[in-house]
This record gives sequence, structure tokens and C-alpha cells, in this order.
Amino acid sequence: MQEIAPQIYIEREYPGVTLGLINWKRSLILIDAPFRPEDIRLWRVSMHELAPNTDRLLISLDDHYDRTLGSRQIEGPVIGHEKLTQLFKDRPVNIKPQGIETGAAWEQHNTLGNIRWSVPEITFTEHLEIHSDAHTLLLDSHPGHSPAAIWVTLPEEKVCFIGDTVTPHSVPFLANADLAQWRDTLSLLLKPVYRSYILVSGRGGLISTNDIKEQLKILEKINKQLEKLGGKPLRNEDIQKTAANILKQCNVPKEEELQHLQRARWGLVQYLKHSTGSHPEQPAVL
Repeated sequence: MQEIAPQIYIEREYPGVTLGLINWKRSLILIDAPFRPEDIRLWRVSMHELAPNTDRLLISLDDHYDRTLGSRQIEGPVIGHEKLTQLFKDRPVNIKPQGIETGAAWEQHNTLGNIRWSVPEITFTEHLEIHSDAHTLLLDSHPGHSPAAIWVTLPEEKVCFIGDTVTPHSVPFLANADLAQWRDTLSLLLKPVYRSYILVSGRGGLISTNDIKEQLKILEKINKQLEKLGGKPLRNEDIQKTAANILKQCNVPKEEELQHLQRARWGLVQYLKHSTGSHPEQPAVL
């Protein structure tokens, strides 16, 4: 666990997402959850060692499986955007990993068992504030990569958890994306107000202005490639070629290229379904 500001920590040792932990006197504020049972147990031990017998409150930065599969096992109220509730209702009750499909991290592991979703007890639409003693926590809707995406900001400490808004060295998650909103959200991060902030990516830990600019460039290139697909029947080979082009733009580690290529394929198909109404053939899982 790395302390990035007084009593504010991040954890990057577990597969999937970067976790956050805020140690207030009256409660632990947790940001996202591990998905493997053994990692959940270790994370709970870490929490107990840091603040035994303290109430827990879990914040889900969006609806992605990687950050919500383990929410129920954290044992505490969950806060999220109001759209989380509907997105969870649309999911199957029981799921099991069956090899690479969407290119998500959880699919690389086969020890998860059956999943029961933890629907948020507290939801909001645009803005929510949490106050405890002298501390303030701001939750704000920032759709782009997901309609349920939010940021968690600590204004006094100048720390902001931005989830998958920026995912360095990674193919972005396109399946539920609105690219125009996503680019607007990234432009917001480039404003002067955030220059003094510690920014935490939900996948890459601490990020810089260069990471934000690179993410924006990648989305602009993806948008241009999607425009080329418009107005014609979509074939499997079109998806394959476009996914390969996206992968080239993202500077993914060599050993993760197959997973990220599948992420690009899956994301493209789902994006085109909800943004254009087209139903391209789903490329075969490798």
C-alpha cells in the first residue's frame, strides 16, 4: 500500500483495478474492490491492521466487472451512480470466467465461483458530498467510458480518483462509451484547477498531464477510425482490422497484447451496437 497524501492510500498489487483507501477517524472510505477471493481476504486484513473496528464505506467508480465483482465481500454500504442499479439488474445472476471474452482482467482467473452483485445502498445523479469532522469528500458524475462513471475528489488534500477516464498503456474500454463525453471529460482534467492535484487512474495508479493528453489523442484516433466504418455493412474483417489499429496506438505491454486485442474487438462491437444500431459480427475469441 502506498500513501499518496496524509491518510490516503492506493494499492496496485492486486490484478484488475487500482484500489483507494481513505482513513478517516470515524470510518474507512474504500474506492473499488479486488475481485479474487484471496485478494479480498488480504485487503480486509490490511484494512483491519490500519483501522481495526472502524466502519467501512465502499465507493464504486463505475460498473465494470473488474471493480464491482468483489464489492459484496467487503461488507459495508456501497455508494455509486444511480445508473449502477439498472446496469446490475441487466446482468446475469451467475457468471463464471470462461477464458478471454471482453478482455477484462477478471476473465484471466478461474477461481471466482458464482457472483452475487452488491447493489448500491446510496446513489446519486450529479453530485454528492460526504462530510466527517474536518474532512470533505466530493462525488461527481463524469460519464464517458461508462454512463455510471464518477470521480472521488478530496479538495483539501487535492487528490482525485478518476477511474477509467485515463488508462495508461491500455486499450480503453469502449463497450459502454460515449466518445464525445469522454473527450470532454479529459479536457476538463487539463484545466489549470487540476494541475496541482494528485490524480489516480483506476488502472494505472498515479498519472501525469502527459497521460491525459495521450489518452485524448488515442480517443481522437479511435473516433476517426470509427467514422471510416460508418455508412457501410460491417464485416468481421472490418472489426479485426480496426481493433488491430487501436492496439497499435495504445503502447500495451507485449505480454498483454492478446488480452487487449480482444478488449478492442469486444468494445468495438458493443460500441457500434449502442451508438449506431448496427450489429456487426462478434469476432471469434482467441
